[in-house]
Amino acid sequence: MASTQAAVAQCPIRTARTRCHGSDCLVVITGGHYDVDCRLEDPDGTVLYKEMKKQYDSFTFTASRNGTYKFCFSNEFSTFTHKTVYFDFQVGEDPPLFPSENRVTALTQMESACVSIHEALKSVIDYQTHFRLREAQGRSRAEDLNTRVAYWSIGEAIILLVVSIGQVFLLKSFFSDKRTTTTRVGS
Repeated sequence: MASTQAAVAQCPIRTARTRCHGSDCLVVITGGHYDVDCRLEDPDGTVLYKEMKKQYDSFTFTASRNGTYKFCFSNEFSTFTHKTVYFDFQVGEDPPLFPSENRVTALTQMESACVSIHEALKSVIDYQTHFRLREAQGRSRAEDLNTRVAYWSIGEAIILLVVSIGQVFLLKSFFSDKRTTTTRVGS
């Protein structure tokens, strides 16, 4: 996860080898309209991917050359909103679970079961990450709404107090005795 200040761009980098598959995914968790600009550049600076004002997105690519790839996300269009962005930039394949997986031999039934369990658990981790991000985004929105409701309630309470005091003084003025005294001149 990363935080980006208003009107700022950030570019985390990853190194990739030729013909290596990579993917990135981003989700804006908090801030403003929940959107950022994102861009992926190869080592020569060629833009492989560019999107504006995205709330969430994913992109898969194959590295055309060795070097450092930059995945940039920016909050430059926002003048004062701080944002929190989750991004997952994966390059290459996972190393084999067993050293014997690299060879062209049959796996034992136990090794095969372990590999399938490992793949299933990676899928579970991806789902958990997705749901944690959704929960964090929902919690952020709920906390923001709670703050707004609290301020609105305080404002309503103050207005109610002022109106009540005004009504008391108005009713008091209706029932007060205003006796006018007249004095005679000359007698």
